[in-house]
Amino acid sequence: MDVDFTSVDVSPSFKVCDSLIDKDKKNSCFRSTIREEIANSLAKYSIKVKQPLDETITVTIIINSNKQVNLANIGASESLRKEIPALHEMIEKSIADLPDIYPAIKRGIPVTTQYQLPIRIKLEN
Repeated sequence: MDVDFTSVDVSPSFKVCDSLIDKDKKNSCFRSTIREEIANSLAKYSIKVKQPLDETITVTIIINSNKQVNLANIGASESLRKEIPALHEMIEKSIADLPDIYPAIKRGIPVTTQYQLPIRIKLEN
């Protein structure tokens, strides 16, 4: 029998979301926590730009079944990459500094999942 890995029984989770039973609330908690953690980490950087920026990038992360989290891709415009050449390293560090993430569960087994997170980059010069 084939297992459909496009949907999971339990989404990835942080310890802070563990007490939630409802699948949608748990997923929402995960998404808001990961956005907040990455935003707080990125806020520590003092970024100087030549022109104001207001762009939403798409960060794709892989959450492995063994709890490892890896940056797969950053979807950002060429102009943003030129303005902030260290963007990739900054986001990679933010992901490395995340609290432990419990992997998604499918039929009682931890599975690897991919998540895309929109992150708004808004900077004034």
